[in-house]
Amino acid sequence: MGTDIYGGIEYRHPGVGSDYYEGEPWITALDLWPLYDRVDYPAFGCLFGVRNDAGFRPLAAGRGLPADVSGRLREQLGPWVTGSETAGASWVSWAELAALDPSSGPEHYRGRLTWWVTPGSRMLHQRFVPADWPGDVLTRLGTPPQGLGDAAGLVEWTAGEYRCRYEPLTAGTVLGEGTGWPQVFAVVKALADRFGDDAVRLVVAFG
Repeated sequence: MGTDIYGGIEYRHPGVGSDYYEGEPWITALDLWPLYDRVDYPAFGCLFGVRNDAGFRPLAAGRGLPADVSGRLREQLGPWVTGSETAGASWVSWAELAALDPSSGPEHYRGRLTWWVTPGSRMLHQRFVPADWPGDVLTRLGTPPQGLGDAAGLVEWTAGEYRCRYEPLTAGTVLGEGTGWPQVFAVVKALADRFGDDAVRLVVAFG
């Protein structure tokens, strides 16, 4: 069964603690889905430790919903947190996201390999690979292109009847250009520029 992500971006109201403000401490600024609605387990694992088959050291795993989460997100995410099909909930601040090292990756795996039968580009298989490729992959696809392990970005090539794609498995690649996450982070950063790095957070639940 697949795992989906739900959530939103919150900011801490600057009037909290003052005499004039009586509202919630945290306010929902935007739901997550207009910015991001994909299913990408390496990204989920890198950020929140969910479906972390790649083995990332997650940035913010298993924190649950914040005790002072906004009413809007509590209502939206509550069923996923308490339901039998939940995969957990967590949150992460912009301060933590901004400090994430884009070169960090899993301890064991180096990349994500996908291959298709050509022509037709029908996806056949996808798996994570360590620096030394498993024997069954080498038997099927042959020796990988020289320097592939040091590639900084996407590499594609043809091996017999297969079309192959290799992506380095780092925080920068699973959260970078083309993944949808840069749009999310841009909104979080814009709010943090106004309210402060620790006063803006992404709150999520998985189900």
